[in-house]
Amino acid sequence: MGKVFAGLLLLCWTQLLLAGGDEDYLKIREAFRTGDAVRVAEYAERMKRHVLSPYAEYFQLRLFLPSADTGTIKAFLARHEGSLVADRLRADWLQLLGKRQQWALFAEEYPKLVNREDNLQCYALQPRLARDKTAAAEARSLWFTGRDMPASCVTVFDTLLGTGVISTEDIWTRIRLALEAGNTSVARSVNKYLPRQQALDLQKLGAAAKDARRYLDRQAVFKSRADREIALFALLRLLRSDTNQAYARWHKVRSWFSETDQSYFMGNLAYWAAIRQDARALNWFMQATQGKHAYPLSDVKHAWKARIALRAGNWKVLQDSIDQMPVAMQQEDVWRYWRARALKVSKKTVEANTLLIPLSHEHSFYGQMAREELGEMLSVPAAEYQIKPQEVYRMEQNPGIRRALTLYRLNQRVEANREWIWTIQHFDDAQLLAAAKVAQRYGIYDRAINTAIKTVTHHDFNLRYLAPYREQMRPVLRQQQLDEAFVYGLIRQESRFIADIRSGAGAIGLMQLMPATAKWVAGKLGVRDFHTGLVTDINTNLQLGTYYLKHVLDQLDDQPLLAAAAYNAGPGRARQWRDTRPLEGAIYAETIPFNETRDYVKVVLSNSMYYASNFGQPDRPTLKQRLGVVAPKN
Repeated sequence: MGKVFAGLLLLCWTQLLLAGGDEDYLKIREAFRTGDAVRVAEYAERMKRHVLSPYAEYFQLRLFLPSADTGTIKAFLARHEGSLVADRLRADWLQLLGKRQQWALFAEEYPKLVNREDNLQCYALQPRLARDKTAAAEARSLWFTGRDMPASCVTVFDTLLGTGVISTEDIWTRIRLALEAGNTSVARSVNKYLPRQQALDLQKLGAAAKDARRYLDRQAVFKSRADREIALFALLRLLRSDTNQAYARWHKVRSWFSETDQSYFMGNLAYWAAIRQDARALNWFMQATQGKHAYPLSDVKHAWKARIALRAGNWKVLQDSIDQMPVAMQQEDVWRYWRARALKVSKKTVEANTLLIPLSHEHSFYGQMAREELGEMLSVPAAEYQIKPQEVYRMEQNPGIRRALTLYRLNQRVEANREWIWTIQHFDDAQLLAAAKVAQRYGIYDRAINTAIKTVTHHDFNLRYLAPYREQMRPVLRQQQLDEAFVYGLIRQESRFIADIRSGAGAIGLMQLMPATAKWVAGKLGVRDFHTGLVTDINTNLQLGTYYLKHVLDQLDDQPLLAAAAYNAGPGRARQWRDTRPLEGAIYAETIPFNETRDYVKVVLSNSMYYASNFGQPDRPTLKQRLGVVAPKN
């Protein structure tokens, strides 16, 4: 232990000595951004012994990459082989090689690349198309998307179109995918590949995009396929805002459409109705999937067909809907659980338990639900593998971990996260737990949690469910009379305990308060001289956040499920998502229309179970009890 302590002390001193170059890193990064090669070279020289020197080398070489010789580039890649900066430079170089069509070098380097993007994948396909028969099928699969693709892929698609690998029907399929996604610019680009007499009328397309309702009211005839595709686009556009108006207009025009196109529209009508929790959705899904010419449902629509059957209490249709899903989708924990529940309703208990037993061993919301369905309570296993101090010390010396820690210290969180994720990608369980301990020691709680949850066999649930700031938390919990496990479950999902984090939407701090909400709560609490900057303060954030959480709990029957939904999406929506009859909490959760909120409430309540177990709470409720039964709408 003495040697370990001495080693740790030496490492700390080394880091302090090297910290003198931290400012140089920030300066070289800015010089690189502005293309100032002289300053980049100056700071790269000063940073030669700094832990971030590979980044300094990268910045310097990247500025001159177009004119750099192959030997210099390969020497850098060899020197930093296996690192994130090497992969970044290799990707940059491959982009250049692809543009120059230097295929021999490209073919040598591309297999070594880890982070592969569409543009490089298409560059890799370009020379293969002439000699490799499998390349055409691989390239063709990239065609079927509604989003725009890089220029390197356009070259590939042109080749496939020229050889007939992509057919006219494939062109129409992509146009429909683009229009369904609302990407009219992609549809316009793809439209150029159609014969002129078949192509979309771009003026009509623009009119439908501008005002779908007006376009449908003015058009009476849809003889050509192009006109029918634009009409379907207009109908789908109208569906996004109004189910009834789209359905009414559909009845006026449906006779122009084939059985397959009618099925396509009905599937979309059913999907949007299901999102709005419209009781008609289930019948419309049934209509959409009938007949031998039915248009296939997407994975998202399969899921919503099952959800709306679940919400309607139609267990037979729920089971049939899950059986009709793609095989990979049926294996997701959510559908294994609900299929087991449907089997139980049909008195097929043995078949149900065959699904529930393996599911109950998984550490997820539905794993816990399966466990309770089998009559077992969640219990957190004791750590099977105890990390030794020497392992943590060795992990702190790992070059990638040291680079990440330095970047965190410099508040370069995005780059630090990338470096950390890259470094741990091939770690075994022991290494993951050691890395999680390092992150915990340095207060980088999000990395500690996200690293610990990657373990496969050996787990540490105290790392997975960290509970920092308990001293600051206790008085506000007493004041608001809140369940500690529930609050920790919520914070873990909101911020991973990063006190100064800001979301893209503007939410701030541990409990991710929006500035307007924080200001409102501050007024209620009589906080003097309040300003938004205070919200990153841990004590202030906890006071404001717990007050608001208690406020939504009081508004929503003191029900954690509804409070979690309200905390994420607003109290109005949490009320709106109730049914006209009492609804099992798990069904309410699964049929929340917003993907983010649906996942959020399940994770928060699952977290609460683990925290309650870690905290040793006596008489803790089951997950089903936490979910409760949601009362009907007023």
